Amino acid sequence: MSPEQQLAHLTAGAAKVLSEKELLEKLRLGRPLRIKLGVDPTAPDIHFGHTVALEKLRQFQLLGHQAVLLIGDFTATVGDPSGRSATRPPLTRDEVLVNAETYTDQAFKILDKSKTEIVYNGDWFRKMTYEEILKLNSRVTLQQMLQREDFRNRLDAGQEIRLHELQYPIMQGWDSVEIRADVELGGTDQLFNILVGRDLQKEEGQPQQVVMVMPLLEGLDGVRKMSKSYGNYIGVSDPPQEMFGKLMSVSDELMDRYYLLLLGEARDPDGHPMDAKKTLAEKLTSRYHGADAGTAARADWDTRFSKKDLAAAELPEINITDLPTDLTVLSLTAHGFKSAFNLEKSNSELRKQFITSGSVQLNGEKLTDPNAAIKPQSGDVLKLSKKHAVRLV
Repeated sequence: MSPEQQLAHLTAGAAKVLSEKELLEKLRLGRPLRIKLGVDPTAPDIHFGHTVALEKLRQFQLLGHQAVLLIGDFTATVGDPSGRSATRPPLTRDEVLVNAETYTDQAFKILDKSKTEIVYNGDWFRKMTYEEILKLNSRVTLQQMLQREDFRNRLDAGQEIRLHELQYPIMQGWDSVEIRADVELGGTDQLFNILVGRDLQKEEGQPQQVVMVMPLLEGLDGVRKMSKSYGNYIGVSDPPQEMFGKLMSVSDELMDRYYLLLLGEARDPDGHPMDAKKTLAEKLTSRYHGADAGTAARADWDTRFSKKDLAAAELPEINITDLPTDLTVLSLTAHGFKSAFNLEKSNSELRKQFITSGSVQLNGEKLTDPNAAIKPQSGDVLKLSKKHAVRLV
């Protein structure tokens, strides 16, 4: 691609680029650019929301640029305050390193490991003297820090801000100096931190990095950002059929966004939405589990839902002995969604959208009375919705 074509491809889906003019100038240099993405492995597993920036890094990598994956083994022990209304609980370095191992294993399902430079910011921060830390702090004012919305909101609400949290943007900025980043990627909540990196690079006499922030990905509910705490996430390590099924539950509007942010492409506007959704689910399942698994998950979906042959399908299983006592259609439906698909649904939602509408069926028989007592048997198939079904064992 020409620099202009690269620019159009790389900026697609980005929430903000500061600036496209600077990025084009860097692309015209004719050398691989150093593209930084910093990750703090505060948890062992990642979900699709985390992969938005990784997908953008992959796009740079495929165009011949140098992907630099920075593991925040030091900053993770501090805790990123971005978007937080309270101080993060501290992690030990040993905990961080354990998380980093599984985190990177999952990240390299997207990135080419052989062409990715991996760095740890503990390599420089653990060598700094207290005098060097004071000099670094002197470059940033408290007024600058309090421009951050999360800090300002906590201060206004009378909530505490620990002094070590004020260090985080400075540390992230210094990472960019150490690795001489040409571009830094991050979520929209990282904008302030990445701008600090630009300032510190300028003071060090380095060319300033381009800021490219990606939007926060909406979860399966289509409203809130994807998060494990909201139960609206798709995990990179989810089993193939579960991953495929979750993707089939997204709305048509959200499907277009997933195509752009998770695959870096647009869906065929002339194709049928259902076929497009199956293709999206197959491509993403194949990315994380291999082409055979993606193909098998699609075939299983067709067996279960397109061909209506649930009895022959491979379904998630629920043990009858785990069911609550005094079982009703309502409690069984709620348990099925929660235990098999990790989906929390309110009683009113279950009644209106699933039970009284006739979506909930036991062995093909509709269960339309939420309060009816029920005693399922081993081998029964419980259909919860058009896209969710379980087998009782």
